[in-house]
Amino acid sequence: MDDRQENLQKVTKKLVVFTTVILVLIFGYLILLSLLCPWDSCAGHEKPIVLPFVFTSGLVGGFVSIQQRLPQIAADELRVLSRSWVSITLIPINGGIFSVVLMLIFISGILQGQLFPQYEPRPLNSLTDVYDWIKHGIPKTSTDLAKLFFWSFVAGFSERFVPQVIRTAAGKAQGNTAKDD
Repeated sequence: MDDRQENLQKVTKKLVVFTTVILVLIFGYLILLSLLCPWDSCAGHEKPIVLPFVFTSGLVGGFVSIQQRLPQIAADELRVLSRSWVSITLIPINGGIFSVVLMLIFISGILQGQLFPQYEPRPLNSLTDVYDWIKHGIPKTSTDLAKLFFWSFVAGFSERFVPQVIRTAAGKAQGNTAKDD
C-alpha cells in the first residue's frame, strides 16, 4: 500500500471514529432524557430535541464534505491531516456550529423564502421565556422541520454557505445604516 492510500485510510478512520463518538453522545443524551422523563409524562418539561438534531445534521454534512474532498487533497496536506485529530475534526465541528447559527438566522427572519423553514414569533419577557423558546424552537410544520434539517446538512457540507449569508446580511445592514445617516 502506498503512502497516500495509507494516509487516506488513517484520515477516514479518524473521521468515522470522531463522528460515531459525537453521534453516540448526542443520541445517548436524548435516550437519557427519555429514560429520566418519558416523552408523554413530563408535565411542563418538554425536551429540547431540535437543537441536537440540527447540530448533528451539520456535523454529518461536514463529515460528508471532507470525505468527498479527500481524494483531491495533495499528498503533503493528506499526510498532515492523517497525523492531526484537530485538523480532521474541525470541519465537522464547524458544520455543526454553522448549522446552529443558520437555525438562528432562520428564526430571526434574516433569511426567508419558500425554500427556508418558517417559525412562529414568540414573545420573550423573561429568562424563563428564553428557556421555553429554546425548548420549543421548532419550525411551524413538519415540512419546515425537514427544510431545517436539509439546510443544517448544507451548512455543514458547504462550509462557505453560512459565512456568505452572514456577510450578505452584514452588508445589507451596513447599507441600511448608511441610508439612515
